[in-house]
Amino acid sequence: MEDVLVRYLPERAVVPCFELIKGNGVHLRIVNERVTRHGDYRRMPDGRHQITVNANLNKYRFLITLVHEIAHLVAFEKYGRTIKPHGREWKYVFQQLMLPFIRPEVFPSSLLPVIAAHFRNPRASSDTDANLSLALKSFDPENDKNYIFEIPHGSLFRIYNGKVFKKGDKRVKRFECVEVSSGRVFLFQPNAEVELLSD
Repeated sequence: MEDVLVRYLPERAVVPCFELIKGNGVHLRIVNERVTRHGDYRRMPDGRHQITVNANLNKYRFLITLVHEIAHLVAFEKYGRTIKPHGREWKYVFQQLMLPFIRPEVFPSSLLPVIAAHFRNPRASSDTDANLSLALKSFDPENDKNYIFEIPHGSLFRIYNGKVFKKGDKRVKRFECVEVSSGRVFLFQPNAEVELLSD
C-alpha cells in the first residue's frame, strides 16, 4: 500500500497516511474521476470501512480528501452514527487529523496560510472554499477548464457530460444556469469546473 500511496501523496505524508489507513481498518480504493465528488466513505454491509478517492487529484488535494474521508469514519466511530456528516464532531476530528500535516515539509509555503485558514472551520467540501480551491488548482496539470465564478455572465459553457449551459445570475451561493437544449434552469457551485465555449 505504501508504494501505491507514494504516487498520490506528498512524500512526507505517505507514512502517516498509511498509519491512518492501517490503524482504522480502511479499505482504500483509488478510482477514476467522478465529477460530483473527490472521495467518499462507506461502511460496507460486512462492517469494513471503504474509502474511495479520485485518482486524478493533485497530491495536496488527494491528501486533504483522504483525511476528510477518514475523519468521517473516526467521527462516526467516536460519536455514533447519528451525528451530522459534516457537523461539529466531524469538523473537530478533521482538524485534529489534519494538524500533523499542516507543515512546510508536507505543503508548499504558498499553500500553508490558505490551508491554515480553511482548517479554522473546515467546510463539507474544499471546493466550497474559493481561496483554497484556487490555491489547490494552481498545482493541477494544465487544462482547458475554468471555474464558473471566473467566466463572464451570459457565457456558454460545456460540462463533463457534453451538455451546454448559459451562465446566469448568482442566487445566494450558486449560479443559475440555463441548459441550452431544454431551457431548464440548474444551480451550479461557483467552483464547478467547466469548459468555456464563448463569452
